[in-house]
Amino acid sequence: MRTYLLAIIFALAAPLAAHAQSADLVLCDRVAADPSDPDKPADVKGVAEIAASDVATAIKFCKQAANSSRRAMFALGRAYAANRQTAEAIAAWRKAADKGSSAAMVELGVAYGNGSGVARDEAQARKLFEKAAQAGNPRGVSNLAALGGAGGAAPADPAQARALLGKAAETNAEAQYQLGLMLSEGTGGAKDDVAARALFEKAAAQNHPGALERMGAFAQEGRGGPKDKDAAKAYYERAAALGDEDAKAALERLRCPYAIKDKQGKLVTTLCF
Repeated sequence: MRTYLLAIIFALAAPLAAHAQSADLVLCDRVAADPSDPDKPADVKGVAEIAASDVATAIKFCKQAANSSRRAMFALGRAYAANRQTAEAIAAWRKAADKGSSAAMVELGVAYGNGSGVARDEAQARKLFEKAAQAGNPRGVSNLAALGGAGGAAPADPAQARALLGKAAETNAEAQYQLGLMLSEGTGGAKDDVAARALFEKAAAQNHPGALERMGAFAQEGRGGPKDKDAAKAYYERAAALGDEDAKAALERLRCPYAIKDKQGKLVTTLCF
C-alpha cells in the first residue's frame, strides 16, 4: 500500500516539477534572453541588455533552469556579467558552450579576444568564433571576419564571412543585419545598397534594432530604394523604443536639423522644430 501511494505521489509530482522548470525558463527568457541567440525560440523577444533591476531575478531563475537548458545556462552567464561577476559568467558560458551553445562560444571568444576574465588569447578566440560560425551563429561569423590573423594564421576572410552569413541570413535576423552591413559597406565583395536594404527590411520586420535604424537611414537618404522621410522617422522611432542609441541620435537630428556654430566651428546651439 505504501509503495502504491508513493508511486501515485511521484506520478503527480513529475508534471508539477516539469511545469515549475518550464516556468523558470520562461522567467529567465523574459529578463535575460539574448535577442541574437540562435537557440532562442521565435516567440521570445529577448533583451539587448539586462536591466539592473532584473539582474537578481535573472540569476535566480536562469540558475534554476540551467541544469536542463543550455539557453538558460548562457543567459545565466549574461546575468552574472551584468552583475560584474566575471568569473561566474565565464564558468556559465563554458558549461553552455560545452553543451553546444554557439552564443556562449561567441561570448567566450570575446572574453579571450579582450582578455576579460581570462588571459588574452587570440588563437583561442579565433577557434571559438570558428566553431560558432560553423554552427551558423551570425555573431560568430562577423567576429571571425573582424578578427585579424592569430599566431601567424591567415588573415580573416571577409568574402568567406559573406558566404557564411548568406547561409545564416535565410532564417536569422542578426545574420540578415550583419550581411546587410557588409553589402552596404562593400566589405568582402561588391557594394550593393539594393540588396543591403532588402536584408535590413527583412530583419527590421523581426524588430531587429540595428536593422530598424539602418532602414531609417536608408529611407532618409534614399539609399537602395525610395527616399521617404516619414518612413525614416517611423523606423527610427521603433529602433529607439528598443534602445538603439544611433536611432535616438537620428531622431534628435531630425528634430533639430540646423546647427549654429561660432567662428571656431564650435556648436553654439541648434534650431529645433
